[in-house]
Amino acid sequence: MTSTRTTAATAAADEAGANQIGGSKVVEDLKISRFAPFRNTVITIVNLTLFFTAWEIVARAELVNPLFFPRITDTFEAIYTGFRDGVIGPELQHSVSNLLIGLVISAAIGIPVGLFMGASKTADLLLSPYVWAMTSLPRVALIPLLILIMGFGNQMQLTIIVLSAVFPIMVNCMAGVKTVDPSLLRAGRVFGTNSFQMYVKIIFPFTLPFVISGINQGIARGLVGMLIGELLGGGGAGLGFLLDRAGDRFDAPMLYATLLLLAVMSVALVQLMRWLERRVAPWRDLPS
Repeated sequence: MTSTRTTAATAAADEAGANQIGGSKVVEDLKISRFAPFRNTVITIVNLTLFFTAWEIVARAELVNPLFFPRITDTFEAIYTGFRDGVIGPELQHSVSNLLIGLVISAAIGIPVGLFMGASKTADLLLSPYVWAMTSLPRVALIPLLILIMGFGNQMQLTIIVLSAVFPIMVNCMAGVKTVDPSLLRAGRVFGTNSFQMYVKIIFPFTLPFVISGINQGIARGLVGMLIGELLGGGGAGLGFLLDRAGDRFDAPMLYATLLLLAVMSVALVQLMRWLERRVAPWRDLPS
């Protein structure tokens, strides 16, 4: 009898201890989770700090000719002076507005056409040769033709941005529709969905990550098209023009400052699309 009570008491004590340990573990997990939202920010700040510090050290040691590799402090000073004197602001506004307008037009054309090509074998057969040909064609080859048709100016720059960005969006949307899980389509037919409901409730949600991926590729291609249009298409405006002028003047700090601004533009747009994907497709972040 005494042995039974002792065993029960020991089991109760072990259970209480386990609960206490489990409780402390939960508290510890809660304490850790409070800092989780700042983890990526801290890592990014530390990473950039180390990168720019290494840049400054290498530049000060003059391992590379300062004419080609300026100090990062001089580059930041060029950015500050450029905004203060009104040199960078108008050019940045011109490039950003052109890029955003071009991406909106590209998405408005590329998404529905790509979805239609993915859903219709006839449309795919008719349009895919032209889509793949334009996807693989170097955009710089189109500049002389566009200049002949449209001349030097903003219209030509917008056109080259759209031609650069629309086809990656189109191809990704088409591929997304073709990779829809057939079991989902069969389940939709079993529950009696019509073609419109099938597209809205099954096909498009499944394709949404492909759409976001296509837009991300369109951002990268559109940025290249923007620079090509501003560098080769004339017009005397935009970050491409600023980049070209800095190169002609051997102004290395302004040259690197413009490159940093272009990198910030690209990263900001990609991060915006990632945020949008988390909003419209939250199931993508669920653990497998």
